[in-house]
Amino acid sequence: MTPMDERRNESGIEIKPVYTPEDIAPSRDLPGEAPFTRGPYRDMYRGRPWTMRQYAGFASAEESNARYRYLLERGQTGLSIAFDLPTQLGLDSDDPLALGEVGRTGVAIDTIEDMRTLLGGIPLDKVSTSMTINAPASLLLLLYELVAEEQGVPGTALRGTVQNDILKEYVARGNYIFPPRPSMRLTTDLFAYCEQQIPSWNTISISGYHIREAGSTAVQELAFTLANGLAYCEAAVAAGLSPDTFGERLSFFFNAHNDFFQEVAKFRAARQLWATLLTERFGVTNPKALALRFHAQTGGSTLTAQQPENNIVRVAIQALAAAAGGAQSLHTNGFDEALALPTERSARIALRTQQILQNEAGATDTADPLGGSYYIEALTSELVEKARELIGRVDERGGAVAAIESGFIKDEIESSAYRFQQEVESGTRIIVGVNSFVEESEERVELQKIDPASESRQVERTARVRAGRNAEVATGALAAVRAAARSDANLLPPMREALRALCSVGEVCGVLREEFGTYDGERG
Repeated sequence: MTPMDERRNESGIEIKPVYTPEDIAPSRDLPGEAPFTRGPYRDMYRGRPWTMRQYAGFASAEESNARYRYLLERGQTGLSIAFDLPTQLGLDSDDPLALGEVGRTGVAIDTIEDMRTLLGGIPLDKVSTSMTINAPASLLLLLYELVAEEQGVPGTALRGTVQNDILKEYVARGNYIFPPRPSMRLTTDLFAYCEQQIPSWNTISISGYHIREAGSTAVQELAFTLANGLAYCEAAVAAGLSPDTFGERLSFFFNAHNDFFQEVAKFRAARQLWATLLTERFGVTNPKALALRFHAQTGGSTLTAQQPENNIVRVAIQALAAAAGGAQSLHTNGFDEALALPTERSARIALRTQQILQNEAGATDTADPLGGSYYIEALTSELVEKARELIGRVDERGGAVAAIESGFIKDEIESSAYRFQQEVESGTRIIVGVNSFVEESEERVELQKIDPASESRQVERTARVRAGRNAEVATGALAAVRAAARSDANLLPPMREALRALCSVGEVCGVLREEFGTYDGERG
């Protein structure tokens, strides 16, 4: 083979012209058996199809509630809540730093009153809910639990996932508040609380999605995500929790990107590597703790503003990769999301894409449909090997937390993102409609518009809640949060009481800021 004929994927893996039995190691693994390469469950989608969980939230709690009902009425099988930037950063809507951002990239949630409105008319004992929230994850989960109790639904009946993955924020997304170590305390406090109070809740969704969105390769997405997962396990064990117990409630969140075959192999490799690492490092024997379960979302960074309807095809291919790779739940992006939040039309097309895969394309008929493909099996093995090598480099630096603090992980991701952009600009990597197959003029796309008055209405509602509460009770509840922060007590019980006393997310985070400090990405 001449250099001109050589082909490599974006992870640097050389792709051969053809694969044969000599390229793979014989395997008798079955779905539902360790190391779960072929899937976490024996029957996979024949037993239960993946959950169709469309990520949504914008403007006010009322408008977001209407969108959730719209999607549920059209066949969505699980909620996925998007929070606005101030909420993700622990800022109330009336904070000066929130000006202009309230309700823009998700729904604003300041107090329990907002959460009541957001979930109004939705039976929380029947719907599984995912919440993409990290630094203030404990607070949003507690609000959800309090509203469920008002509906008469106990914590033992709640099902869902809270992202609660703060480590990837420091290297890929930037929505952190506190330094890494107190943030890890909040994460493990949530683990312990849910073990007692909300036992069927997935206490973390360890996210490779945002690592890939920041420009990583598939190998880096695998390695850094699993390295973060190991760090959470180490912190939980240090806090006295059993990995055979809390391991059952760990879940993952991966990106479904454009290279169909690499993505299928990536999902298979993730399960195999995670089961192996938990066995080697923590002696885990519980099969439910070893079986990696994951949510997937189609790649937001792959969507193009140019010729946006091409994104419908991209999303369909990515969604099929997630299904062929064995995802437990899936979000499909709207084709217009490179331009704005999705409209009802684009959200409906995205949902229908999943429904076509489940009902017309045969995607639920058999477990691991590409298992045994020489190409897929060889790619799976190569991804395991390369990801394991990169995890070793993280270990050499003291593990994920230390590697984040030293800047190693962020530097690696940024270098990959730079290489990718160079390839696009030079034309060696083709993006259809962007640097090749370009149209001189393009059709206009109707975009979702946010009512500018929704921000002032939200600010007014938060002010009304503060004015109507018992000020003495609220002050005492915040003092109890401060006392817990200064001790080694679990923070969630006093935070729950503060939220019940109508304290806001921003007020509780304000107390923790004063006790823990804040994190600056440049200075730490």
